[in-house]
Amino acid sequence: MLIIEWAGQVNYLDAWDRQKDLVTQRESTAGLDDHLLLLEHPPTYTLGRHGRSENLLLDEATLKQRGIAVHRVDRGGDITYHGPGQLVGYPILNLERYYGRGIGRIRRYISNLETMLIRVVAAFGIKARLLEGHRGVWVDTETGTNKIAAVGVRVTGKGISSHGFALNVNPDMSYFTGIVPCGIADHGVTSMAEIMGEPLSVTQLLPHIRDNFSQVFDVEIRSNKEEMEHIVANHFL
Repeated sequence: MLIIEWAGQVNYLDAWDRQKDLVTQRESTAGLDDHLLLLEHPPTYTLGRHGRSENLLLDEATLKQRGIAVHRVDRGGDITYHGPGQLVGYPILNLERYYGRGIGRIRRYISNLETMLIRVVAAFGIKARLLEGHRGVWVDTETGTNKIAAVGVRVTGKGISSHGFALNVNPDMSYFTGIVPCGIADHGVTSMAEIMGEPLSVTQLLPHIRDNFSQVFDVEIRSNKEEMEHIVANHFL
């Protein structure tokens, strides 16, 4: 069973603490349900375990003036941006339930996250793909192959996952100019709204995340389904 929670906009450190609590619970108590936390963050740059400080291009004064938080965290990957208009997902899963104890379960888990995201954006007419040698989800555009969703995870020795994915729905893309996204200088970033040429709300994606996560991971979902659909139906009221 997977419990999905839509939390709205949450401070990054508060969400990180929530992840840590859920991971600790699953490591200490067998049989607990898995979780998928869905949310947005206020403007934040995070550097993963392999994050290089030179990929943060703004000085402290500019960061303070723009109100951007910076945190070094324990996920994989380099530097990325989180902010309003970006749908962030933190799956707290016991990977043994999905992949057993064999070698390669982390690679398979990341592949499933990418597949799920490709299916989600396809529901909006966006053709996304993988890019050899890079994680995440990519779209071929007039300016080149640009990343539309980043993936960075952590898996404990007991096989419990945290961190996850960030899908650019309709964020202020100017924040990405303050970093070298994911440490990749030869490719850009894009969003669903840019590709579609029309405004789009993060909440419009919630049912698609729910349904495609269930299908790709072959897991039964327990979520605030009615609340999610109410949010989507009434977003523009």
